[in-house]
Amino acid sequence: MSRIGKQPVSIPDKVKVTINGGTVLVEGPKGKVQKTFASAVKVSIADQKVIFAPTDDSRFARAMFGTARSIVAGMVKGVTDGYVKELEIQGVGFKANLKGTTLDLALGYSHPILMEVPTGIKVTVTDQTKLKVEGADKQLVGAVTAEIRSYYPPEPYKGKGVRIVGERVRRKEGKTVA
Repeated sequence: MSRIGKQPVSIPDKVKVTINGGTVLVEGPKGKVQKTFASAVKVSIADQKVIFAPTDDSRFARAMFGTARSIVAGMVKGVTDGYVKELEIQGVGFKANLKGTTLDLALGYSHPILMEVPTGIKVTVTDQTKLKVEGADKQLVGAVTAEIRSYYPPEPYKGKGVRIVGERVRRKEGKTVA
């Protein structure tokens, strides 16, 4: 049995949780997030708390009810506080601009990289080299951040590329003339 799954998720005052079958909808000041869970998990609300239980004694059900509890706790945190990931661009001539809902990245390629920002995500560009990705959905914020980083991951010789703030890049020594 999952120890985490047994703990209920408390619902703050400004947050509204709606359960429709296996779908959980959480609405709050920062937005709304919706997830659908497997039928192996029973989700219910009692006394301003969301309670989880496995529907049977299978290994899958026992694993998923702890996972479902963690996801819903993240959803509640997302709609109250929100999630933020920060990126920095390093390299000569590397920069980013935001044009409406399109992120324009110049990363040393022969063409600009245009990325459409999904709804529910807010991207802020400062100094043309610092990006802030914000949103209520933890998974979506991480996915957008990973996609931006994947266009030019930091390389180990000069350290150029897009990196998450705080990420350490192991540097390699270049060729030496013998």
